[in-house]
Amino acid sequence: MASDTLQPGSTTLDVLTCAQGLGLNRLDAQLLLGHVLQRSRAWLLAHDRDPLPPDAMAPLSALLQRRAEGEPLAYLVGDQEFHGLNLQVNPAVLIPRPDTETLVAWALETLPPEAEHRVLDLGTGSGAIALALADQRPKARIHAVDASAEALAVAKGNAERLGLQVQFALGSWFGPVTGQRFELVISNPPYIAEGDEHLPALRFEPKQALTSGPDGLDDIRLIVGHAPAHLAAGGWLLLEHGWDQHEAVAQLLREQGFQKAGCRQDLGGQWRCTGGQWPGA
Repeated sequence: MASDTLQPGSTTLDVLTCAQGLGLNRLDAQLLLGHVLQRSRAWLLAHDRDPLPPDAMAPLSALLQRRAEGEPLAYLVGDQEFHGLNLQVNPAVLIPRPDTETLVAWALETLPPEAEHRVLDLGTGSGAIALALADQRPKARIHAVDASAEALAVAKGNAERLGLQVQFALGSWFGPVTGQRFELVISNPPYIAEGDEHLPALRFEPKQALTSGPDGLDDIRLIVGHAPAHLAAGGWLLLEHGWDQHEAVAQLLREQGFQKAGCRQDLGGQWRCTGGQWPGA
């Protein structure tokens, strides 16, 4: 058998050899095979010399090829873990990243467990942030908006499957919540500069959820500018951003009148989140 092709009678070991020939790592191959067979990695290891079902060959070969071409694993298998939750994802939404859990952790610090605080997640995508907060703070009143109907359908599906209460609305940023105020506004908005050299590696994800003007800060400027009209006294605005944008975002918050402007580092030690508190606590 050629190193990058599957033949009738192939085993798990053959799949790993094929994946290696395509430049894929062992874990990706196992996860794709487990997805096709609906089996755990432990089962695959225990049956690594068993011939694969004939009807698994074509879909598995297709998935291996798509992964070799750079398509994210999460889109291929249809789900991604985030903050202990298994979220369904597709190309209509960004894939939740572990670094965004830094933003969730900061948000949880601002939300007392027993308080019925009002929370707004802007640009919810898959619903990752809103659902993580709803899971950890069930008494909070979580609202989430997105300008994409396709993304909102993914988020709603995740909420229903997980049994978590979030009120979703379709629209751009604060548009759907005119006249409402919240104790926390949180967002992982687009923040990559148009023309950034890293965009080709993200080509499978929705561009409208990635880029935001020449310096990547257009949407953050809009959010910071409109947030005061939607924050309760003492409420917090927390934002995710690029590794080199923390000083610019903190300055925007200070210029708008926010207090306690601060930053948090992600798992890799990069400044990933910046937030501030609206006066009046």
